[in-house]
Amino acid sequence: MKVIENDNQLMIKQMVRDFAEKEIRPNIMKWDESQEFPVPVFKKLGELGLMGVLVPAEYGGSGLSYFEYITVISEISQVCGSIGLSVAAHNSLCTGHIMYHASEAQKRKYLPKLATAEWIGAWGLTETGTGSDAGGMNTTAVKDGDYYVINGSKNFITHAISGDVAVVIVRTGEKGDSHGMSAFIIEKGTPGFASGKKENKLGMRASETAELIFTNCRVHKDQLIGKEGEGFIQAMQILDGGRISIGSLALGIAQGAYKAAIKYSKERQQFGKPISQFQGIAFKLADMATKIKASELLLLNAADLKERGMKMSKESAMAKYYASEVAVSVSNDAVQIFGGYGYTKDFPVEKFYRDSKLCTIGEGTSEIQKLVISREILK
Repeated sequence: MKVIENDNQLMIKQMVRDFAEKEIRPNIMKWDESQEFPVPVFKKLGELGLMGVLVPAEYGGSGLSYFEYITVISEISQVCGSIGLSVAAHNSLCTGHIMYHASEAQKRKYLPKLATAEWIGAWGLTETGTGSDAGGMNTTAVKDGDYYVINGSKNFITHAISGDVAVVIVRTGEKGDSHGMSAFIIEKGTPGFASGKKENKLGMRASETAELIFTNCRVHKDQLIGKEGEGFIQAMQILDGGRISIGSLALGIAQGAYKAAIKYSKERQQFGKPISQFQGIAFKLADMATKIKASELLLLNAADLKERGMKMSKESAMAKYYASEVAVSVSNDAVQIFGGYGYTKDFPVEKFYRDSKLCTIGEGTSEIQKLVISREILK
């Protein structure tokens, strides 16, 4: 397994770090307080090739590997989890679904726009009553000549309002049948396709989350990805890679909280010396550093298998599960190290703490990851 960073990864890391310091850090609390989704930032990220990290160069993307992808997401997330989340969702879900499963014509039509962030992408699987039980979805697509008529809604959808195009998985067969769902590419402006209310969230507040609503929305059969009935299978494969995305997001949040805690512990004095010299704080920092390194290695292992085209459902679930729980525990410890200041918005760790929780819920809860892992190890 590859662990040492090559020159390309180091160069990308520095580029992303410089961008995040200049374009993201000065605005994070303004965006967080107002829940502003800063579209211009994503356009700039697109110019740098960071909205099509994995997309082959022939479709306008950067054509990089999952190793570089982990670097990009984690570096952005060390500064702002919201921006990291939106970059991850755009790359791995909407763009990824089209890249891995769409026809050549669909790829040529949509990937160049997505890879450059000319268009921002959304991806819809979750519904109000079907979170972890995605197979029980109620949104349906009924065939009508050369069209499908879609009715229903999707919720907790990243970029539901600002997205220019969405990949949505809807029911074309019987409820609960893994071959009874299909995936469609739907452009903003399609009659009957609208966005609903924006969610007012605990964390990740600058990453837009809202409903997608379908009311007799007529979608041409050319917008179907793959064959009818393949949507759920495609979605599960996309979520395998998506777990690396959310694991990388969690890794970045943990790294950001840890770095802030290290810096503060060396500066904050109590009883005549820096608090980092007290064993209670030093041991806490040691635990944080160890958990972060373990998260990183689990992610690199999953990325290595993904790059070699090997099965990695178990490994990506392990990486996502562990890294996301570590993000919560590390940011919690960081708040504790900051003491009373950690509970205020004048210092960065309270935001890492709020943002971290989503990592244990989005793209498969920690409980679902344990279900995937246990099924794999008990086969």
